[in-house]
Amino acid sequence: MTDSTTAPIALITGASRGIGRLLAQKLGQRGVTVVVTYKGNADLAEQSLADVRAAGGDGITAQVDIEQPESIDALFDLVRDTYGRLDMFVANAAASAFKPVADLKLHHLDRSYATNARSFVLGAQRAAELMDRGGRIVVVTSYGSLRAFPTYAALGAAKAMTEAYTKYMAVEFGPRQITVNAVNGGLIDTDSLDYFYNSVPGMAPMSSVIEKLPLQRPGTADDMADAVDFLLSDRASYITGQTLSVDGGLTVIAPPYWADTTSPLRDAVLPAAGAADPAAGTAE
Repeated sequence: MTDSTTAPIALITGASRGIGRLLAQKLGQRGVTVVVTYKGNADLAEQSLADVRAAGGDGITAQVDIEQPESIDALFDLVRDTYGRLDMFVANAAASAFKPVADLKLHHLDRSYATNARSFVLGAQRAAELMDRGGRIVVVTSYGSLRAFPTYAALGAAKAMTEAYTKYMAVEFGPRQITVNAVNGGLIDTDSLDYFYNSVPGMAPMSSVIEKLPLQRPGTADDMADAVDFLLSDRASYITGQTLSVDGGLTVIAPPYWADTTSPLRDAVLPAAGAADPAAGTAE
């Protein structure tokens, strides 16, 4: 167990499951004390904290509704009263409505802004106040901030706003030795991806998108957590104001897609039907 008076202190929103939970465990392996936040499931948060402790770190759990400014204030008051400082803040939690622009109601717009953009700004303000020795701020975004696709307008626009704030914060917090960056995820294999492709009526099959990716597979929560972990580390001490895309090449491709070509052109890049998958290795 690490000494929380000297160990780095990290706060991760949405750390009871998915990317946030994996990141908390990775930080625990580095001896970090982690504030594991959750909205409704205290049991999952306690399990996540147990993972952190098993990995070699320590921490506490804390309930927060990031849609409510007073709840955000209460969270950072808890961090201040418990530890007196903060070294890392990761804005990971997110929520939105998946609807075409024409169907977005006022409450959809307000909630998407409050949950994704406003919570990041309010959280970063409070985090920076507690980073008396410098620090790291990372926000998790998604490729809807860069590309437009069905039903993602409310969340994509909010994520684009957080990426813009990332640049402004990097400039303004830089003199305090606080770096601010974003990690932009593509198709990451989490509960959220499953919901988007399997619960939104009329959504295109996930397979039709994955086959067009240069790496031809979805990413993992580990892929995202590793990227955030890097930006929180000393190895990234001179990186700030940047958005790192973890997307298997999704945001560099454009139509016409290689997956839609036919022979002989297709054969130059994609294996013929029935050919061995080079990524699968060879049989012994």
